[in-house]
Amino acid sequence: MADGPTHRPRWRRIVLRGGVVLVALYVLLLIPEASPPMPKGAGQQPFVWNHDTFWSALEAKFIATRKLSAGECEAQFDRSLKQVYHALDSINATNLPPDAPAFEELEMEFFQLAPLAAACPARMGDFMKAAGQMRDHVKWHSQYWPPDSVEARRRIYRLLYGGRAAVEEALLQSPQATNALQVNHNYELPKTPGAEVRGVMVQSGDILVSRGGAATSALIARGNDFPGNFSHIALVHVDAQTKKVSVIEAHIESGVGVRSIEAYLTETKLRILLLRPHGLLPALAADPMLPHKAASLALSNALAGHIPYDFAMDHTDPAKQFCSEVASAAYLTQGVTLWAGVSHLSTPGVTSWLAALGVRNFETQEPSDLEYDPQLRVVAEWRDPDTLFKDHVDNGVIAALLEGAERGERLAHNHWLLPPVRLMKAWSVVLNQFGKVGPIPEGMSATTALRVDWLKANHAAIAARVMVAAEKFKAARGYPPPYWELLRMAREAKTGLNPRK
Repeated sequence: MADGPTHRPRWRRIVLRGGVVLVALYVLLLIPEASPPMPKGAGQQPFVWNHDTFWSALEAKFIATRKLSAGECEAQFDRSLKQVYHALDSINATNLPPDAPAFEELEMEFFQLAPLAAACPARMGDFMKAAGQMRDHVKWHSQYWPPDSVEARRRIYRLLYGGRAAVEEALLQSPQATNALQVNHNYELPKTPGAEVRGVMVQSGDILVSRGGAATSALIARGNDFPGNFSHIALVHVDAQTKKVSVIEAHIESGVGVRSIEAYLTETKLRILLLRPHGLLPALAADPMLPHKAASLALSNALAGHIPYDFAMDHTDPAKQFCSEVASAAYLTQGVTLWAGVSHLSTPGVTSWLAALGVRNFETQEPSDLEYDPQLRVVAEWRDPDTLFKDHVDNGVIAALLEGAERGERLAHNHWLLPPVRLMKAWSVVLNQFGKVGPIPEGMSATTALRVDWLKANHAAIAARVMVAAEKFKAARGYPPPYWELLRMAREAKTGLNPRK
């Protein structure tokens, strides 16, 4: 017992010193990292529809048409469809410049057909067939337009993205009217190795364009001068002997890797587009096996060694690769330059948020823009009505958040969590040295990881409120809210939640 008084002060000193060390370490780890330099955007003029009154008029047309008998509805649809095909015939006669009035007429007629298709589910197939023909016509014309022409880019976007938006609004009003998978049979199979995957003949060198379900996926798709629908690119390889289908892609968590097509398809995807190089390209005419050679090289490079993920999105440096670069770098080795026109990110809000996530190049290759490349043809598209609605909700939420970004709202993070997250980052670095994946991706800082968490949390909170508002809208009006209503709901939900800045 006599030793007690002498031991207690010593233990107190040990505990006190340990506490001081821990506090000092915590304070040291609280020191913020240097903010990224104020980004200089691409300096372009972002596209804006400014058609709110027109969208409301189309919604009113849909409501009125729903009240008609099936026969009256289909009669109106047939008359409008005839006008669309008349407009298609007018652009089919000869090469036209992107500012030709015939394209404006086609756009207007197609938008006018959309509410009739939504109200007449039996005619949805005819509507989607017309959309496919419009896409093929426009892409054929676009191969003769300068790839850096602003007028050409806007025309392609208005007709291809606008046409897709019209189809999807109609599809969401009558989800039972069409299959989730749409296959374009109007093409010849190339000579590259192929295999059937879920009813579609996939060829080596094909490109998969998809949309993930995460908030960052929505930001990648929408954070563009021309907001799009896709957030990820992958390259397909088919073994000539075994017919094994592999997918080469770059993931934020692990860099460039290879996995089976089955594993690729099990991951959450809100939509998938299958693209294939046009058989009439001079390079493919000279060497029909070119796509397979590109895919084979990408496969061998991915298996040969670790290729880190490129957060900076520098498509000119293949040492690190983001998802688009996997496809573009492979085809570039064969003399084919994909992304006929590079993507531009110009607004202060979009560039500041993306810079906060590590992006340093704002003229780059965005996944959404590959759809518009005239060198590629659409082979098949998969979109499920349930996941499609989530896609539209995510788009509305990100649009509302980016509106705040343009007003100066920062992509924030919880500063007090920085010390433990930095320790997690240190552990991740150790795991990376042994070829393992850590809790924080290679190339991503602890601060950036916290910003991603902030984005996910705020996006999820707003989306949850939008889903509740959407259910009330549907119960009151008898149909799901169109995108412009979802955007309004997202704005209101964001204001109600008042996310941290």
